[in-house]
Amino acid sequence: MKKIVKILGISILTVFIALGLAGYVEYRNALNEMPLDEKIELIQSQPDYVEIEDISQYLLDATVSVEDQRFYSHFGIDPIAYGRIAYTLLTTGQLSGGGSTITQQLSKNLYFTFEPSLIRKVAEIFMTFNIEYHYEKDEILELYVNVINYGDNCFGIKEASEHYFGIEPSELNFDQATLLAGIPQSPANYQLSNNEANARERQKMVIATIKDNEIYSEEELEALLEQYGLE
Repeated sequence: MKKIVKILGISILTVFIALGLAGYVEYRNALNEMPLDEKIELIQSQPDYVEIEDISQYLLDATVSVEDQRFYSHFGIDPIAYGRIAYTLLTTGQLSGGGSTITQQLSKNLYFTFEPSLIRKVAEIFMTFNIEYHYEKDEILELYVNVINYGDNCFGIKEASEHYFGIEPSELNFDQATLLAGIPQSPANYQLSNNEANARERQKMVIATIKDNEIYSEEELEALLEQYGLE
């Protein structure tokens, strides 16, 4: 029995090592095609790029709250989220989503495909650590909202703000910001052109996370909800 356990342990370790090496190779290949600093500079040079001080604080708050509530405290990977996923897998046998941080999503959008792949996931983690090492949190958040898909072929918060509301990102109010913050989870299902009802339901979830994470005081949140007729 001990021999079987030992063989099983060695086999699992071998798989993890092979997976790690393959992921690292994919990560290095991505950087060889274009180094991280060049990729970031290319994005920042786009005419629709918006710096964080020109983006509504409501949008930034809602994005962090619904996508990655521990964004400012973790190191790119959220151990608590992964622990929750592992617990669910062990207790129910089902693999739940929701473990990717904002930095991981940025890594994926910058370099990798959205096809499910364990090797790609490992490569994404290496890239995530690279981004976290070289850039401040606000820079990462700024980049994220400038590249993420907001549906209806709108990539980045400037395109989304102008397309949906005809305003600049700095002008987004609480209603508009919480509506937009919910779209990136599934752009095709929440884009406003044909799925506004779904987007409004998703908005309720965004607001619920804002309340749970105590982004604003109860009085401030109640006033905002009343002002825009939101539940």
